[in-house]
Amino acid sequence: MVPIALEVSCSFAAWLCLYSCLCRWNGQRSCKWSCRLVTLLHGLLVTCLSGYVLFLDGPWPLTHAGSPNTPLQIHVLSLTLGYFIFDLGWCLYFQTEGDLMLLHHALSICGMILVLGLGKSATEVNAVVFVSEITNPLLQTRWFLREMGSYHTALGKLVDFLFVLLFLALRIGAGAWIVYGMVTSPEPNWLLKAGCLAMYVVSLGFTVEICRFVRRKLWKKAPPVDARSRRE
Repeated sequence: MVPIALEVSCSFAAWLCLYSCLCRWNGQRSCKWSCRLVTLLHGLLVTCLSGYVLFLDGPWPLTHAGSPNTPLQIHVLSLTLGYFIFDLGWCLYFQTEGDLMLLHHALSICGMILVLGLGKSATEVNAVVFVSEITNPLLQTRWFLREMGSYHTALGKLVDFLFVLLFLALRIGAGAWIVYGMVTSPEPNWLLKAGCLAMYVVSLGFTVEICRFVRRKLWKKAPPVDARSRRE
C-alpha cells in the first residue's frame, strides 16, 4: 500500500506542478483557463489509458468483476486519483462548482481509494473511469470555444452533439450495464457496489442538466408561435 500511496502522491504533485507551470505560461489568462487545460489533458490521457486497459489489456469487467488488480490498472487509477484530489482541492478553494460536481469528485476519490486499498475490483472502476472521462475532452473544448468566442459556430454545434451523444450512450447506457454487472456479481465489496450506484445517480443528475440544456437549445431554434402564424 505504501508504494501505491507514493504513486498517488507523485501523481497529485505532477498535476499541481503542471497547473502551476500553465499559470505562469498563461499569465494573461485566468486560473480557470489553466485548470481547464489540466482537465483537458487528464481527460485525453486517462481516456486512452483506461480504454486500453478495458478493451485490450483486460480483464473484462462484466465477466471478471471483483478480480485482483493488475499493475497497469493500479497505475491508471493512481494517476486518476492524484488528479481528482488536485481538482477537488482546486474546486473547493475557488468555489467554482456546484454540489453535484463536488459529490462526483468525492465519490470518485473514495471509490478509487477503496479499490486500491482492497487490491481488487479495479477492472470495474477502470471501466467507470473510461465511460466517465471520454466526454470530458468535449466538455472542456466547449468551454474553450466559449472563451474564444467560437462557440456559436458549426464546430460548437458538433462538439455539443458529440458530447450529448457520448454521454447518453456511454455514461448512461454502458454505465447502467457496468452497474448491473457489479451489483449482481457476488465478488465486489458491498461498499463499492453502493458507491457505484451512488455514482450512477450522480450521472442521472448530470443527465437532467443536459436535458435542460438541450431543451433550451431547441427552444431557441424554434420560432415563436405568433411568428409562425404571421408567416402562414
